[in-house]
Amino acid sequence: MGLFGGKPDVKKGDMVYAWTSDADIAKKAECGGAVTSLLKYALEQKIVDAVIAVGKGQDIYDAVPVLVTDPKQLKDTAGSLHCGTLLLAKVAQKFMERSKGMKVAMTVKGCDVMALHELAKRKKIDLNNLLLIGVNCGGTVSPVMARKMIREKFGVDPDTVHKEEIDKGQFIIEYEGGHKGIKIDDLEDGGYGRRSNCRRCLYKVPRQADLACGNWGVIGDKAGKATFVEVCSEKGADLLARAVKDGALKTEKPDPKGLEMRGKVEGAMIKLGEKWRKRDFEALSKDLWGTIQKETSRCIKCYSCIENCPVCFPSSGALKAKDLVVKPGEVPPNPMFHLRRFAHISDSCVNCGQCEELCAMDIPLAKFSHAIRVEADMAFEPKLGKPGYTN
Repeated sequence: MGLFGGKPDVKKGDMVYAWTSDADIAKKAECGGAVTSLLKYALEQKIVDAVIAVGKGQDIYDAVPVLVTDPKQLKDTAGSLHCGTLLLAKVAQKFMERSKGMKVAMTVKGCDVMALHELAKRKKIDLNNLLLIGVNCGGTVSPVMARKMIREKFGVDPDTVHKEEIDKGQFIIEYEGGHKGIKIDDLEDGGYGRRSNCRRCLYKVPRQADLACGNWGVIGDKAGKATFVEVCSEKGADLLARAVKDGALKTEKPDPKGLEMRGKVEGAMIKLGEKWRKRDFEALSKDLWGTIQKETSRCIKCYSCIENCPVCFPSSGALKAKDLVVKPGEVPPNPMFHLRRFAHISDSCVNCGQCEELCAMDIPLAKFSHAIRVEADMAFEPKLGKPGYTN
């Protein structure tokens, strides 16, 4: 029966190696398939009504949000897509607004969790109706950058790549004819690699989810065949206990050396994030507002940054023209267009990068809003700049 025996006794803070009992999931999954099996079990047992996950679209560079209500379809969402830069928080918000009272399970990265908490503060979403399965995240690479990087740095046709991963400090690809890995540091020092917001992120293990899952710390004969699961809430403890009891998962205690390794990997990723914060923010500190005005002068006022930001909600009240700070139809807009948005989210930017990722003019909006958020945090309470929930 695994770690918990015949009477599963799981509590917050427990850590286990877990792997699926489902042969179909095992064929497609990475690292033991525990995440997919937990989602499938929750749906089968009607703990939730639906699952929001990430699936592969046309290729490995095309990640799409998937709504699943049939447990059999979940195996098709197994595996990671590091070249998918979705934020699922707003997807969940829009779905749950239309489907009042539904219980939903989700796979979430750190920025997803933070965005969901910010949405909950604004009463845009009810966390009681969500079951969050967190996945450790070392960062993502934009699809356009991934194809360029694979072609120029790896010397490989990106269309021949069928799998990619970030592991042991490397970006690794498998393609027709072989596999190859290059250190993330080397790629990023050369202008390639992860999105800028991911480089600065300090929230690598999403402990504000119900369970935090990943491959960090899985060693020995279970390496690549099991998932490291940390129990982060009573809700997560109940799900894991029931899944083990009913045979959906098998578990065992983690190797003590694996626990140590997991901590070292997380620590190394945090140090890397701190390095990029220092590099990005020190350059901005010389003339933050002047840089913002210069960069945003390219703005075409498409509103993508506002529509895709998980914490930016325009006022619903109609304003008269004489009361508007920014004139309608003015392109490029007055600098106040962006300065007011930055002020609006200055205490709640989650560094998800969606504003920058989807900007038609490639304005580094995420760097600006993140710099303002971190500066504000540090001004009032320096410890908030340390690794943890605040990002």
